[in-house]
Amino acid sequence: MARPTRCRRIERLPEYRSFSPDDVHAAESVRMTVDEFEALRLLDDEGLTQEGCAERMNVARTTVTAIYDSARRKVADALVHGKRLLITGGCCAFEPVELTQPIMEKGNNSMRIAVTYENGEVYQHFGHTEQFKLYDVADGAIIAEQVVDTNGSGHGALAGFLQAARVDALICGGIGMGAQMALADAGIRLYAGVQGSADAAAKALAEGNLTYDPDARCDHHGHHGEGHECGHHHGEGHECAHHHGEGHECGHEEGDEGCRRHHEGQGHCADHHCHGN
Repeated sequence: MARPTRCRRIERLPEYRSFSPDDVHAAESVRMTVDEFEALRLLDDEGLTQEGCAERMNVARTTVTAIYDSARRKVADALVHGKRLLITGGCCAFEPVELTQPIMEKGNNSMRIAVTYENGEVYQHFGHTEQFKLYDVADGAIIAEQVVDTNGSGHGALAGFLQAARVDALICGGIGMGAQMALADAGIRLYAGVQGSADAAAKALAEGNLTYDPDARCDHHGHHGEGHECGHHHGEGHECAHHHGEGHECGHEEGDEGCRRHHEGQGHCADHHCHGN
């Protein structure tokens, strides 16, 4: 029986998740895991030795060597063959972001929902939200609420903030692919493409009947072109109280009363099952 892979400590989530050549359409992709990115960051950007990198990532030096070699091969593959490089997944335990404001205590049997928030509404651009509204849910009902300021902008920083705040699920409008990967790596379920009242959306998710759009995208960071709307729905909405086919699930298991699944423990593996090198 193979020895289970030890999760690697990641000090911060990558800010940028996707790299593509400008002069050709990249038909193929290379997937670099977050721990491979972290090894590149520590060794090549910070200039650490492999021993120093191993200590920071909480793994053996030989493991760092293997991770780093794999990362370099993937970078070479993307550069030489004009492939898209994606950074996501891996067997990682993320260092919590230091919170600069008090966050309400979360019960052991409750789920915490965060909503991108502005003037009572679901804010439509995840990467630029200045506030989240947090809702704690137990037995299908909201039991506590709090509006919190974010610690900055950018999907990596925001995902780290949500993880530190022990958030299990995010409701938002438009969201880019990089942000989606960051949330997945942080173990946070995503309900995108939602508009209207933040309170109503959180209540609907708690009760298991939120309509959302898993295909909602906001890939234009900054000003949007004519006709672009961050929270635009791209087809029929999805109800979160049932399975959706085509391999998509809202996060509920059959028989759940609303959204009662929650994550436990200090860190999350970026994949539900840790993979080897």
